[in-house]
Amino acid sequence: MKHALSRLILSGLFLFPLTASAATLNIKGKTFAVNIPDGTSIESLNTEMQGPRFMAFAQNGDLLVGSKSGIVYRLKAPYQKAEEAIRFGGYPHSVAFRQTEAGEEIWLAETNGLYRALYQAGRFYTKNDFTLVEALPGGGGHNSRTVAVGPDNRVYVAYGITGNCSDEYLSPDYPFNRRRGGIMVLDESGAKPVLKPFASGLRNPIGLDWDPASGILYASNNGPDHQGFDEPKEVFVAVEDGDFFGMPWFQTVRGKITRDSCISSNPPRPISEVKSPAAFLPARSAPMAVAFPKAKDFNGRFAGQAFVAVHGSWGTPPSGSAIGDAAGRREPRIVSIRLGANAAASATENLIHGFQDERTGNRWARPVGLAFGPDGALYFTSDAGNQGLFRLKAAR
Repeated sequence: MKHALSRLILSGLFLFPLTASAATLNIKGKTFAVNIPDGTSIESLNTEMQGPRFMAFAQNGDLLVGSKSGIVYRLKAPYQKAEEAIRFGGYPHSVAFRQTEAGEEIWLAETNGLYRALYQAGRFYTKNDFTLVEALPGGGGHNSRTVAVGPDNRVYVAYGITGNCSDEYLSPDYPFNRRRGGIMVLDESGAKPVLKPFASGLRNPIGLDWDPASGILYASNNGPDHQGFDEPKEVFVAVEDGDFFGMPWFQTVRGKITRDSCISSNPPRPISEVKSPAAFLPARSAPMAVAFPKAKDFNGRFAGQAFVAVHGSWGTPPSGSAIGDAAGRREPRIVSIRLGANAAASATENLIHGFQDERTGNRWARPVGLAFGPDGALYFTSDAGNQGLFRLKAAR
């Protein structure tokens, strides 16, 4: 039976104040300013990685980081030196770990497939050391693939449709290369593992994590940009098995689910079955990883909240700036979304911001991946500007 939240019409978000402090980082001899919550400190740990994306911690504390460079990096505590752990090629955007009777598995999501191997600390891997579990639709447009292991120990994979209005949907009725736009779950009950649709109608879901209080999966989603600079918004969604979020046939515009005229094919499901988002972020913000703090993280200070890395827009909304439109771009930042009653999001706020110069629009970092470490600190990657790994931790 579906959770009661799927019957709710969830409200939009209201900003609430977060007491913040200015901090400075020295990176390669240059000083950068950033705003962080009071009672925390921030560090730049590593700037050796090229295009680092999503990451995951192994049971022994090793940190594995996917990247745009075809390499998966490994960092051991205190996470200041990166080494090449997996020379995979392609675009190994994300990794995840799972504990099994056979040992600790490492899962890797690359544009064209979902892969698995047993993890051994210190071992160097190539693509040949991995087993292809399931092929994924590849091709151009939205080529990141996110793998995550849920509290049910099942493996989930998220990926988007090719463009703004591509006629693609997670259904066996569609050709394999057009089965895109949502979240799949691996069914391992048979002789051969098979990916099956879990939730559909998402243009480009990237971040996945589970609320530790409710066990509900939440995902970030990058919306289309063919309707201008302000609508539709980027969305943060609570996801249950069988959910349909409507895209590209339906969009939530000014809080109302509407039919998108950019695609003429018949929707696979009616508008009455489209589920409303739990939260909104400004259009073209490009939300990335999602991470829920657990009780041990920051001494429980952020319980009931979700952290979302916001990459910032590539498009340039009009700014009216004499310097140029770059100053009007959506800023990179990390936000906190406070969950209200019945899993509805009630408020959002900046957690870490100041990566973009307000006057020129220049950026010195763009957050992508998020993960909480064994020490309870928040780790995040940047794949542009100062590429590498950063850590936000509770001040002593």
